[in-house]
Amino acid sequence: MADYKERYESWLNSPYFDQDTKNELAAIREDEAQIQDRFYKDLEFGTGGLRGVIGAGTNRMNIYTVRKATQGLANYIISQGGQEKGVAIAYDSRRMSQEFSREAALCLNANGIRTYRFDSLRPTPELSFTVRKLGCIAGIVVTASHNPPEYNGYKVYWEDGAQITAPRDHEIISQVNQVTDYAAVKTMSLQAAVDAGLYQTVGEEIDRAYMDEIKKLAIQPELIREMAGELKIVYTPLHGTGNLPVRRILSELGFTQVYVVPEQELPDGDFPTVSYPNPEDPKAFTLALELAGKVDADIVLATDPDADRLGVYAKDQKTGEYVSFTGNMSGMLIAEYILSQKQARGLLPEDGALVKTIVTTNMADAVAAAYGTDVIEVLTGFKYIGEQIKFFEGNHSHHYVFGLEESYGCLIGTYARDKDAVSAVMALCETAAFCKKAGMTLWDQMIGMYEKYGYYREGLHTITLKGIDGAAQIREMMEKLRTAPPASLGGLEVLAVRDYEKGVRTDRKTGEESRVTLPKSNVLYYELEQDAWCCARPSGTEPKIKFYFGVKSDSLEKSDKMLENVKKDLLNLSK
Repeated sequence: MADYKERYESWLNSPYFDQDTKNELAAIREDEAQIQDRFYKDLEFGTGGLRGVIGAGTNRMNIYTVRKATQGLANYIISQGGQEKGVAIAYDSRRMSQEFSREAALCLNANGIRTYRFDSLRPTPELSFTVRKLGCIAGIVVTASHNPPEYNGYKVYWEDGAQITAPRDHEIISQVNQVTDYAAVKTMSLQAAVDAGLYQTVGEEIDRAYMDEIKKLAIQPELIREMAGELKIVYTPLHGTGNLPVRRILSELGFTQVYVVPEQELPDGDFPTVSYPNPEDPKAFTLALELAGKVDADIVLATDPDADRLGVYAKDQKTGEYVSFTGNMSGMLIAEYILSQKQARGLLPEDGALVKTIVTTNMADAVAAAYGTDVIEVLTGFKYIGEQIKFFEGNHSHHYVFGLEESYGCLIGTYARDKDAVSAVMALCETAAFCKKAGMTLWDQMIGMYEKYGYYREGLHTITLKGIDGAAQIREMMEKLRTAPPASLGGLEVLAVRDYEKGVRTDRKTGEESRVTLPKSNVLYYELEQDAWCCARPSGTEPKIKFYFGVKSDSLEKSDKMLENVKKDLLNLSK
């Protein structure tokens, strides 16, 4: 009998697993492919935690796999002597998020570790803030971010408020992997945990402190108050956690013309009005754009289910149409505003740093250079931006000014160590108020930036390949790109190849090799002529391979054409 069948039978027959789990598994007894997919491996605890489809089985998100992961984390916390500091826990609006977060808390409590669990759903960045505010050793947030409804996940943070990075991530993974017997995982009742003083609930007192920290980051509160009644804002939380905190921050700043999409206002893990609750997807904005047309909104905003990503549309005055902004574009609008206004007020530090990921727009380098600010590049994943803040505090090399990644995430300030759509909403609305006072829209401002710095345009193409075969195809694709890199893409010569797994940059003309200093990662980056580039990397959380690319020219039309040509060649390569 195959190993996955043994696991399947074990779950069906063991008294440890509840009857609902057994009923779900009994219903697939004749479906060999389903049994194999659910049991051919353990759901991997990766460098960010867990993420997977909800359901029964070792390769699914369920209370048993959540407990198992938490037991490994508990063992690690105990090894670090962090029981008394405790763990902060938050969760989003997804299916089973409440249950998974409670099971995680009770497993930690059964191991003698204090927990501070929110009384209801909260944004991921507020969890990052809470870890630091309460002086916790770690944090957990139960979310699958912007994934489809059938997914859920579990992200781990350390005491600096950022998601775990090397070497701690591998040390925790090792502890999780050593937990092999589900029945040996500790848990206890909620009442017993409360009685022992191990389980504590947090809520409004943290919300108040979080809001106060964000509001301190407004550069021109007087400008906001002046324009607050004129700027019309449409907002959708896409059935997620953003509804209350986003409305609260806008209200406390004084914005009065805020229209929330009613059909998407309330939390709902089924995400009934969208197939994919991701502000990167134009379809997610359908209802918001309808409302924007009715109220003649200046800007249209959407946050993802755990409110760490922000999507944006703004009106083009010339056409009356709403224009979509990529994460690179909205991030650059915020960066330009922060750097220019801080410089004008003498608030920009001489040793300031803008931190971005390697797949984020090169416009960031041009904007930072214009204001005498250094650029620090990190691997994809906002945890590496959060890690840089910790390094800055330790070595006093820079003052953090702003951090962003192309996937619609940024962080203003250091109160948290993860991307935060709540503060991004505040910053973008302040930027829009500044523009409106000057008789401009955000789109006018974007065009002005293109004229000033160059027409930088970026794209992303994702290929999804599920299951065992899909994982093998992704490996083959990366190996092909690694061993036979292209000479050109979109008619642009490949000047150099950075292989982050090997830690080597190779000059294609001279063959000269130099060291890449970032941590090892399965990422390939092609430097092209004319400040263009492209990058290939498998997703760390989903069965996908992602291709990122960027170009620069002297007009939108030329840049968009260049971008299309690069994409076309990339897709041919990946066949």
